[in-house]
Amino acid sequence: MGTPDFVVPVLDGLAANPALIVIAAYVPPDRPRGRGRSLTPAPVKQRALELGIPVAQPATLRNSNAVAELAGFEADVIVVAAYGRILPPGVLGLPRFGCLNLHPSLLPRHRGPSPVVSAILAGDETTGVTLMLLDEGMDTGPIIAQRQRPVSWHDDAISLTATLFTDGVDLLNESLPGWLAGAIQANPQDDALATYTSKIERADGAVDWTLSAITLARRLRAYTPWPGLHARWNGIEVKILAAEAIDGDGVDAGVVVDTGSSSIAIGTGDGLLSVGRLQVEGKRAADAAEFLRGYPQFIGARLGDAAV
Repeated sequence: MGTPDFVVPVLDGLAANPALIVIAAYVPPDRPRGRGRSLTPAPVKQRALELGIPVAQPATLRNSNAVAELAGFEADVIVVAAYGRILPPGVLGLPRFGCLNLHPSLLPRHRGPSPVVSAILAGDETTGVTLMLLDEGMDTGPIIAQRQRPVSWHDDAISLTATLFTDGVDLLNESLPGWLAGAIQANPQDDALATYTSKIERADGAVDWTLSAITLARRLRAYTPWPGLHARWNGIEVKILAAEAIDGDGVDAGVVVDTGSSSIAIGTGDGLLSVGRLQVEGKRAADAAEFLRGYPQFIGARLGDAAV
């Protein structure tokens, strides 16, 4: 069970394992996408069809017909990776070896819907992926196996998510044989160490210039590709596409200064945010030097957050 492109390697890894037979792939119903709003299948569905794996797309797993259809596959184990839905008790009890979930954090840290974003925001130096046995809670089930991964300063949510699910493929292939043979036990999580994440909203990308430059640089990485980092300038939204924190003081929060190099700098609550690439709403993205040629008055401007 899975949906986005970064979990396609999980399906590939399971399908390539000679000890396993993937009998079905469960994905949500096709959704309208793009300018034409045409129905577009999820990447996992596309890959499953290429592999000749039957695909099921129930709108919900909380009715008896959907549960009966799933039970009809008589699966020994269900593997979940970014499926986007909580499995009800009637599903959790179906497979003999349970429903297993790949969660892109080192549980019990960062339970919930945005673990990768939260790891970057928190400045975690290490994160990882957890293979767990699902229960009725939100990422509260016992842990079967984990794999750690250092967080690089250039990791954003896209690259780190892809890396963690790739690590998850190896973790699955290493752990599944032992789990199915009864040689691996699942260990309860320590709830006292749990932290929780929340759903990301567009408003989270609005820049608060009183925050430190390091915090804003982390937010840019965490909120790539969405909601991004955006501010207001003379009533126009400006997206910050590439930036890093640098030392500097004497510049008011939100004020743009010329660094005399290929970037500009913006004052923050602590340090400067060196910005290398920007985009004015309705215009194409540009590097800082090109941007200033088109908008020389940007130097000296005082930026607000996106709500101003």
